[in-house]
Parts: sequence; C-alpha cells; structure tokens
Amino acid sequence: QVQLVESGGGLVQPGGSLRLSCVASGSIVRIGVMAWYRQAVGKQRELVAGISPGGGINYADSVKGRFTISRGSAKNTVFLQMNSLKPEDTAVYYCAAGPYTSAYVFDTWGQGTHVTVSS
Repeated sequence: QVQLVESGGGLVQPGGSLRLSCVASGSIVRIGVMAWYRQAVGKQRELVAGISPGGGINYADSVKGRFTISRGSAKNTVFLQMNSLKPEDTAVYYCAAGPYTSAYVFDTWGQGTHVTVSS
C-alpha cells in the first residue's frame, strides 16, 4: 500500500505564492501518475495538474501559466508551485497517486491541505 502526506498549504494574499509538497511512502515502486486535485466549498473535486513517471504533464486551463507541477528525483514526491494566486484558487488541495504510467486513475489520496487566498 501507498500513503500520501501533503504539506505547504496556508493563507496567502492575492498575487502571492505557495509551494505544496506530497511525499509517498510504502509500496512506492508501484506509483505511476501523481496529481494534485482541489475541492472548493460547494464544488466538485477537480484536477489541477498531473505528472507521469516519464515527465508528461497536464494542467487545468484555469492554472496554466501560474502553477507548475514537478516530481522529485526519487519519484515518490510531487510538488505544486503556485504563483499569482487568486481568490478562486481557495480550496482543499489533495495529492493523488495511481498505479498506471499514463492513465489518470488514482487509488490513493492524501488527507488534503487547505489553501486560502484572501486579503
């Protein structure tokens, strides 16, 4: 089994930056695609960005040019650098991991980290 732990959330003013981290432990050899999702109050969970073991990346249109996803050299960590944050980025951000190298199918989720963008 795989366990995911996120960190790095907090309160930031509009236009500010935050860096989220997610560390996987356990059976990390089976980890394929890793991703960040977010869920705002009253809204469905949505994909923010995902990255495959080979480095293929996808972003939601709403974060392109502002957010950057990356993966650690050991492949069991994933980061989300968030710049030019907007109030609409406020949400709980979840790290996800799946067993496939390209399919966005996730069977492991972190506990979530809160991001609040407000002045």
